[in-house]
Amino acid sequence: QVQLVESGGGSVQAGGSLRLSCAASGYIFTNYRMGWFRQAPGKEREGVAAIDSRGSTSYVDSVKGRFTISKDNANNTLYLQMNSLKPEDTAMYYCAADKTPASSNWYWLNFVSRVNNYWGQGTQVTVSS
Repeated sequence: QVQLVESGGGSVQAGGSLRLSCAASGYIFTNYRMGWFRQAPGKEREGVAAIDSRGSTSYVDSVKGRFTISKDNANNTLYLQMNSLKPEDTAMYYCAADKTPASSNWYWLNFVSRVNNYWGQGTQVTVSS
């Protein structure tokens, strides 16, 4: 059974930083594209950042230059370092692993409704102005 367990969410002021973590099983971590999605109240779930099995990373435009996705292979942990946070970053953040698999990081992040993922339970990020 695939388990993705997120941690690290919280409340910060605008301009602050948070680091999200996602612990995954070894097989998933090594062989699947993984990444982060988020969903704000009243909005659809959207992609944030992705890293494929070769380590290639992709980001949606709204977080480029502020967020960094990375993997710790020794500990099977995925990270999302979030800097210069803005109130519009407030959302539930979900760790995901690509079951489909999608043809590219870009497709996986931008066509959430067309892909099939394993999902974590989510961790809340709240940014106040």
